[in-house]
Amino acid sequence: MTTDVDTARALIVSALDRTLPSTSEIAQPIVDVMRHAVLGGGKRLRPLLAVAACEALSSPLEDALPAACAVEFIHAYSLIHDDLPAMDDDDMRHGLPSAHVAFGEANAILGGDSLHSLAFQTIAAHAQLDAVTKLRMIELLAQAAGWAGMAGGQCLDIASEGQALSLGQLQLMHGAKTGALIRVSVQLGALSATANQASEEQFLLLSEFGDRVGLAFQVMDDVLDVTQTTEKLGKPAGSDDELEKSTFVQLMGVDQAREMAQNLVSEALALLTRTRLDTTSLEALARLVIERDH
Repeated sequence: MTTDVDTARALIVSALDRTLPSTSEIAQPIVDVMRHAVLGGGKRLRPLLAVAACEALSSPLEDALPAACAVEFIHAYSLIHDDLPAMDDDDMRHGLPSAHVAFGEANAILGGDSLHSLAFQTIAAHAQLDAVTKLRMIELLAQAAGWAGMAGGQCLDIASEGQALSLGQLQLMHGAKTGALIRVSVQLGALSATANQASEEQFLLLSEFGDRVGLAFQVMDDVLDVTQTTEKLGKPAGSDDELEKSTFVQLMGVDQAREMAQNLVSEALALLTRTRLDTTSLEALARLVIERDH
């Protein structure tokens, strides 16, 4: 395979644009929030992982575009809610005003809610997959997004402000808050493949790859929060310190945190080797996680 990252990203953005509503007789402000949050920028790591996992199973990238849109909708909804005054209270996202700043808190909340439901609607409408596969995908995404995954991790993050977490506690929190959605991105991409199905062992290895990449991504986020500017990040730099959050950098310093992220990616790449699949794109994305500067 393998579609290069820029081409894949462009196809994903086009699919996001097509799948999002553009007009509404009853809720145009919500539609505007949805489009602002999803199309306003972003690295598209999660949807890129979904299409790369699909291609690893010798299936065309297009098979995984509905799954790619679904995980990006969940991600965008979570960012809308994260930025709210009741949560992280951030006024900027991707270099643009946060949704609640641009459209008001009520519309931002409703827009996030609508992206959440649209994610599952998008998988349910996938024309090429059977009902059993779609149901499994919906179940996995619901688990990753909900109380035991992303939302639960965010709950623990809020409850832990001002506290000194241990390394194990920090890994547990971010495994849920950040890692669960990255893991499920890979899983949904694999399940989207129509040419071949992953064996149970391959599916488990791909899932564990997602776990490692998800944690590495968060470690690097902590590094970038203290080493990059607000302009570079597109969101407020140093916000973790302001909110008195425990971070990997606080626990081990910048250099050791970078080393941890590199080790996690090395472990992730070793897992891919054991799948005996064409994982060129997945490997490139894993490396991108630790090589990025924003």
